Amino acid sequence: MKEIVERVKKKTSIPVYERTIENVLSAIQASGDVWRVVDLSEEPLPLVVAVVTTLHELGYVTFKDGEVILTESGKRLVEKYGIGARADYTCSHCAGRTVELDAFGDLLAEFKEMVKDRPEPVHQFDQAYVTPETTVARIALMHTRGDLENKEVFVLGDDDLTSVALMLSGLPKRIAVLDIDERLIRFIEKVADEIGYESIEIFTFDLRKPLPDYALHKFDTFITDPPETVEAIRAFVGRGIATLKGPGCAGYFGITRRESSLDKWREIQRLLLNEFGVVITDIIRNFNEYVNWGYVEETRAWRLLPVKVKPSYNWYKSYMFRIQTLEGSKGFEDEITVGDELYNDEEASTT
Repeated sequence: MKEIVERVKKKTSIPVYERTIENVLSAIQASGDVWRVVDLSEEPLPLVVAVVTTLHELGYVTFKDGEVILTESGKRLVEKYGIGARADYTCSHCAGRTVELDAFGDLLAEFKEMVKDRPEPVHQFDQAYVTPETTVARIALMHTRGDLENKEVFVLGDDDLTSVALMLSGLPKRIAVLDIDERLIRFIEKVADEIGYESIEIFTFDLRKPLPDYALHKFDTFITDPPETVEAIRAFVGRGIATLKGPGCAGYFGITRRESSLDKWREIQRLLLNEFGVVITDIIRNFNEYVNWGYVEETRAWRLLPVKVKPSYNWYKSYMFRIQTLEGSKGFEDEITVGDELYNDEEASTT
């Protein structure tokens, strides 16, 4: 096992542990689908590729008919270390989100109808949107935490059209939306006009710029879905915190294991706790399920994968974080001067 770890370290700068190798081997026993291996192992895709290619070089796995398969040598390896197939006992009713959608059935049906002609995600803005069920589950989650009803809610970037679900719910007192994509802005404006919703402010804005005064310290709740470099978390989540009125306000955002190692999670949590002074109240595993985007063959993931097959199911998921502000919490209001590193690091794969 130590030899495998050392070989993988030569292929990537992402931290590698024996547990990393175990996670990948366990996932391979459960599925030969390379996307499912990433999903089940819960390791960053570039790291999974480094592990799988190393296992292939050492004769522990082979590639056959678009799948990753253990060889006889690989089977002896997992038997030696007592590594079994990864099991998945996610609740089939709530999909592990901890909220059920029965009470929001009408909202879900209306939301699906409203967004059926939504703009498709584009690679330029690193876009991907979640399933309708995920979007409505966000409404349910925020409502159960007391963060929606008669609250002022800020949406920073809205690929997922969460603002549309918020409007349809009728719960917030006021909604504000910022996005750099004018297609999304026009679509949200169109929906607001169609349903006669007036308590919404919609702006085309680049979050690399400091937030304008109308957005600072005026909201109760924010939600955002940031890229996953540490700098992007500082930018998007920090901007979100800057919109909040003060102590007792809440923020929601997703972080994956597909593009973020636990080492990066530690840096993100240090940022939240030490720099922003907020507390993490909830982390819900794989809450956000993303629809496969149409530009997969343009991504780094496609270039890295040793087996070129398109995903057959929604493999990309993220954990939902809820944070709450305390006395002394502060956001990030400076201009962002970094370039491509805002979206890319060694662990990124969807860019």
